Amino acid sequence: MKLKTIAEALDCRIEGDPELEISGVAGLDQAGPGELTFLSNPRYSALATQTKASALLAAAPVEGLEIALLLSADPYLDFARALELFHPRQPATPEIHPTAVIDSSAQIGPEAAIGPYVVVERNVRIGSRAVLHPHAVIEEGSQIGDDFVAHCGVTVCHGTDVGDRVTLHQRVTVGSDGFGFARRPDGSHKKIVQTGRVVIEDDVEIQAGSCVDRAAVGETRIGRGAIIDNLVQIGHAAKIGANTILCAQVGIAGSTSIGANCVLAGQVGVINHLKIGDSVVITAQSGVGHDVPDHAMVSGSPAFDNRRWLRSTAVYARLPELDRELRKLRKQADRSDSDT
Repeated sequence: MKLKTIAEALDCRIEGDPELEISGVAGLDQAGPGELTFLSNPRYSALATQTKASALLAAAPVEGLEIALLLSADPYLDFARALELFHPRQPATPEIHPTAVIDSSAQIGPEAAIGPYVVVERNVRIGSRAVLHPHAVIEEGSQIGDDFVAHCGVTVCHGTDVGDRVTLHQRVTVGSDGFGFARRPDGSHKKIVQTGRVVIEDDVEIQAGSCVDRAAVGETRIGRGAIIDNLVQIGHAAKIGANTILCAQVGIAGSTSIGANCVLAGQVGVINHLKIGDSVVITAQSGVGHDVPDHAMVSGSPAFDNRRWLRSTAVYARLPELDRELRKLRKQADRSDSDT
């Protein structure tokens, strides 16, 4: 593909040979001759000068680099778009495998591709162009929009509502029972029937092994455009706002509300009944036990303001040294007191 063709598709400006043939896209340190690479973070400019790629996608020219440039307002986004030029998504073949079990009351829209051993139960409705990979299970009464993709082993439990253009990756479970038990006087536990539901809004992607629990009453809701990474647990009656990102191994306890446009990094834990505001960033391995206001950035366990946390961790590393100095000062003070 010629560089000018890529530039036109991405609406980028070329500096260099527009007739240059590009065979693919790769990272800075993996790209070779004939490939396009990208620079989204200026901190890696020195690495860019060592690339073997034939062209670079960047926001500005890189000093000392003499290869063709595609100048972009958002190199990382345009890198993602360039990948799609070379690896366009292949549409699934519309067919229903003979081993699939589909209840006669289920309604499935046109152009569906349903793989081996898929199960679709009573009163399910699925929109157009659905792709259900092997062993996906859609339980009774679930309502699903257009362009739905369920990868191998996905389970959409009974009565779940799913919007348009939702993708569930391998072994995702949506609508399983919330963790609800009442303690009896003798110390044993009475299970609380989970009568609520899960709602997944449009354009959500949930990656492998994650679970979204149904509510005991009411609903658990995942907002439009949210992205949920692998092995995330979302508790009963939780609310996840639009375009929020939950990274790997995040755990959200029941009835907690996460606002829009938030980022929770890996292994963040949030206790129940909290309100996390909009545009909040919670850094990796933080434990949140209190409400967090809009636009805050918090770290640590228990989590607090990120800037204070950075200063605190710098002190923490020096605690043995500070302890020795404190002991020394105390001894000096004790001697001074005894002399007087």
